Amino acid sequence: MFDVVLTTDRTMMTDHHGKEFLGFMATGPAVGIPEPLWLWICAPKMKTDELGRAWQAPYGMRKIESVLMDAGFKVATIDPSKLDKHLKHAKVMLIGHHDFFALCPPSSEWWSITKKEPVNAKSFRRLMENPSIREAKRKGLKIIVGGPAAWQWLWKLDKWVEWGVDTVVDGEAEKVIVDLVAKALNGEDLPRYVYVGIEEAPKLEEIPLIKHASVNGLIEVTRGCPRNCKFCSVTLRPLRHYTLDMIEAELKVNVSEGLRRGIIHSEDVLLYGSRGVEPNPEAVIKLHKLVKSYYERISWSHASLAAIKVAEEKYKLVSKVREIICDEHQDFWGVEVGIETGSVELAKKIMPAKSAPYPAEKWPEVVEEAFAIMHENHIIPAATLILGLPEETEDDVVKTAELLDRLKPYRSLIVPMFFVPMGSFKTKDWFTRVKIRDDHIEVMKKCLGHTASWANDIISKFYLKGPGYAPLRWLLKLFVGYVKWKAKKVEKKIAKRRASQGSQ
Repeated sequence: MFDVVLTTDRTMMTDHHGKEFLGFMATGPAVGIPEPLWLWICAPKMKTDELGRAWQAPYGMRKIESVLMDAGFKVATIDPSKLDKHLKHAKVMLIGHHDFFALCPPSSEWWSITKKEPVNAKSFRRLMENPSIREAKRKGLKIIVGGPAAWQWLWKLDKWVEWGVDTVVDGEAEKVIVDLVAKALNGEDLPRYVYVGIEEAPKLEEIPLIKHASVNGLIEVTRGCPRNCKFCSVTLRPLRHYTLDMIEAELKVNVSEGLRRGIIHSEDVLLYGSRGVEPNPEAVIKLHKLVKSYYERISWSHASLAAIKVAEEKYKLVSKVREIICDEHQDFWGVEVGIETGSVELAKKIMPAKSAPYPAEKWPEVVEEAFAIMHENHIIPAATLILGLPEETEDDVVKTAELLDRLKPYRSLIVPMFFVPMGSFKTKDWFTRVKIRDDHIEVMKKCLGHTASWANDIISKFYLKGPGYAPLRWLLKLFVGYVKWKAKKVEKKIAKRRASQGSQ
């Protein structure tokens, strides 16, 4: 048996039917569909072996698993449904998550708007209140939590105490986790909170390679980001590019364990191998040829709109990458991009390098031209924008609404997010439902209308093609129809309220 187990809740330990973007549904409450069916759509149960070890696990968790294995610990990543028998023997449990308490966007706005708890928060709570964990804790189990959402525990001190969490690790944990686990196994006192700053972040040669399959074949190619947007915590990390040998080693792991499709993960895939914000075409081409030689289908985790524009404009790089990616196995790929705002003035204040190498004054043009490039090259973006940013004015919101109108012709999903205090803005106030004005509602309506108008096209022609996805296709179209119906009802309520206020 294992002395150390890694785990997380069901909304994280899942492959989302091999469709990563379906995972976004886990950030919302089950609306219009019973929760068990909602979970089946966005978070089907993960396959395990006879010991309960997950076939695929979140990439960051695989990194920590690898570090501990290299250090000689008896460790395994266990599916949450198979934890009970392991907790009778394990002495340490490590838990990672992207959004423990649904405080990150888009969870926070779904919760705020619907007043219903998102399924990811409910799922995590069920995990932590598992009687087996409670019993193991009484017998001395040490619980260490971390991951991208570690900061959330500072806002949930009551749960920190109630659920018996011993240590929260905030930041890249590879260099600190071995010592923490060793202390836990030896019965030594553990620090309550460990913050890993830039100085303690692992150098490239200190980053371990995964030893078992990551969710949906995700492989990291770069850590950090050079753009320094004030609302983002990733910019606090140093920029490191994996070598092609490191990338190939992880590709081989995923392929050897049965995965033939995957995600290239970077905060900006088109900046792989670069020294700043100017793409390195040779490095990007080599990267995609390598990944495509192992995976039949690939997608990107993130790309910046400025990099998309300059890469195509200067090097025809997006078109060249499409020639590598699109073949008999796939005719499109997806990516997450950040619009954030349509206002030049706000962009200059909070993200002056987001548009580089173009000036911040060109930001709306950069966004629109990048969307056109993606549309032409069969890239389907899931785009985000942020409402309630510090120093935001009504005019800034109007400019965002105007930009959304210009993006109508381009195939995409656009999701509005409420500002959450992170990065350089971590001391700022949250943007919540009570602060929403009519201009915010107008932007949210435009986002919903845009996404709903493109959703069926994306679902049917690109994302869920083929008879095997028929049940999912039907359920998602049903859900889109429900959202449109619900939105019309809400709009009528708002109009009625405004008319009533105007007559007083």
